[in-house]
Amino acid sequence: MSSSPVVVAEIVRSGFVEGHHRGSVVALAADGAVDWSVGDVTSPVLPRSCNKPLQALAMVRAGLDLPPDLLALACGSHSGEQVHLDGVRRILASVGLGEEALQTPLDWPYDPEVRLAHVRAGGEKTQVHMNCSGKHAGMLATCVVNGWDTATYLAPDHPLQQAILATFAELTGEPVDTVATDGCGAPLLSASLTGLARAFRALAVATGGPERRIAEAIRQHPEMVSGTTRDERDVLIALPGAIGKSGAEACHVLALPDGRAFALKIDDGAERARPVVLAAALRRSGVDSEAVARTGVHELHGGGRVVGEIRAAF
Repeated sequence: MSSSPVVVAEIVRSGFVEGHHRGSVVALAADGAVDWSVGDVTSPVLPRSCNKPLQALAMVRAGLDLPPDLLALACGSHSGEQVHLDGVRRILASVGLGEEALQTPLDWPYDPEVRLAHVRAGGEKTQVHMNCSGKHAGMLATCVVNGWDTATYLAPDHPLQQAILATFAELTGEPVDTVATDGCGAPLLSASLTGLARAFRALAVATGGPERRIAEAIRQHPEMVSGTTRDERDVLIALPGAIGKSGAEACHVLALPDGRAFALKIDDGAERARPVVLAAALRRSGVDSEAVARTGVHELHGGGRVVGEIRAAF
């Protein structure tokens, strides 16, 4: 096993390899053992928003009770579509809070088309439009349910964040090496790619309890975990029973109902390589889906026509 990221994707233009993306990928077999890997899959990484379903699991364990669509939103990085904004407001209203309670940074809608429409309509950056506002609303609701302070819910020593840390370490099977700060301001917990895959596998094969609730919410409402036009949603729809989440800096984790699981990180954070590498990893493990294959196509253009592609290199 290599101890550092390796070339996982090539940028090919007119038959010439003009560049590379390095990264790491791990695939777990149905029994949870490592089936294969490339790169470094045992050192800590910052999985960014891949952590959200595990954070939401801790919230449910602590008493958060939401319908499946809103629970999926609490697991998600939403596109800023109206259904997402309405969902965040529903979560907050259910515990008597307004948008002013959110401590997400002001932001535009994540989806480019939604953002353009918002700007054209004279909209501004808001806290609710920030793609992590569903998670933050869930965190606030969990605090209200438990009588915890809502003004300090992002502090690493807050009871909510301590509950999340304990759940995260339990599911990954690893001690948390680093507590950083995510883009939304929430504590960001590190894990190895193997630990991350192990955690999602536990959700995917759960037969009951909060783990099953998280998995079923993602399965029933993939559009709330990302958006109606995102490749994340397309992969989940193409693979019935799968659960998954992508994160900033080109991370992705996916688990199938039979116990197989995958986690990857593109070392330079290139988002364009992420779906290409995920589709190749699934294919290497015998998951054959035309729809998934389509999400893994990244064409390169020249003179208004296709002249190359980004392709997997493992």
